Amino acid sequence: MPSATSRSATGEETSDSGGVRSIQRALDILSLLSEERPLIAVRDIVTATGLAKTTVIRIVQTLEQSGLLWATSSGYMAGPGLWRWAHLARRSWELPPETQRLMRELAARERETVNLYVVRDTVRVCIAQQESPQPLRHVVQVGDELPLWAGASAKVLLRNATPQLLTRIARSSPWGEGHVDRLREWIDEAAVQGFAVSHGEREAGLSAVAVPLTGRSGSVVAALTLSGPTVRFTDDRVTEFTEALLAAAAQLDERGFDHPLGSSF
Repeated sequence: MPSATSRSATGEETSDSGGVRSIQRALDILSLLSEERPLIAVRDIVTATGLAKTTVIRIVQTLEQSGLLWATSSGYMAGPGLWRWAHLARRSWELPPETQRLMRELAARERETVNLYVVRDTVRVCIAQQESPQPLRHVVQVGDELPLWAGASAKVLLRNATPQLLTRIARSSPWGEGHVDRLREWIDEAAVQGFAVSHGEREAGLSAVAVPLTGRSGSVVAALTLSGPTVRFTDDRVTEFTEALLAAAAQLDERGFDHPLGSSF
């Protein structure tokens, strides 16, 4: 039986695991780029990743050839090849105008930040946001990943989660696997109430109210939330936020909210 591991013409060992490892390394290098650091030099990549300089150069050259990185006199920046992927992602995930308008109106009326989250494995990803008009506000950038072991949105997003997933999420929490029982309590309570509230569970001084959005199958596909400083989330305001979110969610569900997002809802 042939081995899954072989030798290339240059004598280097290649394997399925090696290929996956190279892809992960390439993604790790691309993830070093950010708005705060739009350029990165080879020496910085070596320091950040711990990879050998020769390995970094080989991966960077491959990314440059693919148009995913662009060489400048000061280092490497995001390449034009990423535009195609960015355009595709935007077309696939951008909310329809009517839904964007609903989120803007909700943020303006309630004066707190509105977010839309979906689950990706053990994290929740922000796919849309409308910032609060107030100077002191909670801001999560679109694309940011947050843990699922606490928070109002996590409690509604995990309604259909398997026991295996809940265990993995609990293990990633500050409390370890024993946190799974608390997670189940939160999820069950949110399912009965139809909404969830959190105060300082993930970040001190931060509160949120979340309601589920369901697909045509009736499963939870996203969480619509209002979040901001705990000092403004009094009992009366939480009640008001909950009513506003439930009304907005009802409008979205009537259109057949589905995931991935698109013009179908």
